[in-house]
Amino acid sequence: MNRSKASKHAQFYFVFLAMVTMAGCGEASKSKTENAADAPVAAVVKVTRGNLADNLEIASEFQPFQEVDVYAKVSGYIHKLNVDFGTHVKKGQVLAELEIPELQQQLQQDAASVRRSDQDLTRAREELNRAQSAYSVAHITYTRLADVQKSRPELVAQQEIDVAQGKDLEAGSSVSSEKAALAAAEQGLQVAQAALGKDQAMFDYARMTAPFEGVVTQIYAYTGALLPAGTSSNKGDSALCRLSQNNLLRLVIPVPERAVSDIHVGDTVSVNVSGINKIFDGKIVRFSDQIDTATRTMHTEVDVPNPKLEIVSGMYASVKIPLHSVANVLMLPIQAIQTTGEGNGVVLLVDKSQHVERRAVKIGLQMPAQAEILSGLEIGDLVIFGEQNQFRPGELIAPKLVDAPGTEK
Repeated sequence: MNRSKASKHAQFYFVFLAMVTMAGCGEASKSKTENAADAPVAAVVKVTRGNLADNLEIASEFQPFQEVDVYAKVSGYIHKLNVDFGTHVKKGQVLAELEIPELQQQLQQDAASVRRSDQDLTRAREELNRAQSAYSVAHITYTRLADVQKSRPELVAQQEIDVAQGKDLEAGSSVSSEKAALAAAEQGLQVAQAALGKDQAMFDYARMTAPFEGVVTQIYAYTGALLPAGTSSNKGDSALCRLSQNNLLRLVIPVPERAVSDIHVGDTVSVNVSGINKIFDGKIVRFSDQIDTATRTMHTEVDVPNPKLEIVSGMYASVKIPLHSVANVLMLPIQAIQTTGEGNGVVLLVDKSQHVERRAVKIGLQMPAQAEILSGLEIGDLVIFGEQNQFRPGELIAPKLVDAPGTEK
């Protein structure tokens, strides 16, 4: 009887103990659930891997590769005009023809002088031939008489020998004179031909041609107008037109001092022309290699091919010049990092239990939106994005993944 009663008491004790334990577990589970629900929501971003590039972006205005005012080489009236505003011309194409009557008359005189000089040269040659023939006869005569005198002195008088010798010397002098006359005639012909060539070259300038391929952007004179010879520095001299080369354009870029060491001739740059919503490839072709002390910039020029004439001179463009770049590196939005010094920073890392952990990191290349992480984090880590003063190390949070600016989706 007593043994049965003790057994019942023991069973009751164990049942009571189990109920108390279960109640305690329920309270703990309920407390843990309530704490997680009350945790503050924190925006977080993931540590990713990718490429970073530091680009210098500068706005500039397109200029013609070359632009000139076309002047007349000789003064004359416009007889025929072949161009107008917007005319596209090839190199060597005739822009206008000038009427120069006085130069045409001068050419006729020069041609006549050449013909006369040529006739004088022909006459001089004939006179030289005649003098040489006379000299040959006189010299042979004298030589024969001199030989006879030596072998048979009694047959030839000395007077005949002296006369023959005089004629020989006279004929020789005549040959020398005619040779000089021939040389003078040759020089006279050369002078006449040079004058004709000069005036002909000047007359050829009556056909005004394009010095390069381009487009006429201004017209200053029309048919019938007098164009003065543009050979002086007189600014009042009137030009025919303005010609611009637009199949190749140039951009003048003031590169700041910090980026000068990264500028190299031959580098390709991206040129965004917002006016036509198109991107072109340009090439750095020249720079001054000197810093402007007033602006602390260096004059740099980029050439942009424009074979289809899609770009119009005067349009604005945004030039993106790559300075530094790194590939396949860990990176994090810059707003998730608190900088503590040169190349150093601190982030708030969210661990696997969703608690905040303060973590020091090393920073590499920094961009406006992203920064390279050299050490301190691994790919996939969650880091609080934004204001770090709202959270404390060890605090339980409810992370919410967000897309930070500059993060590729």
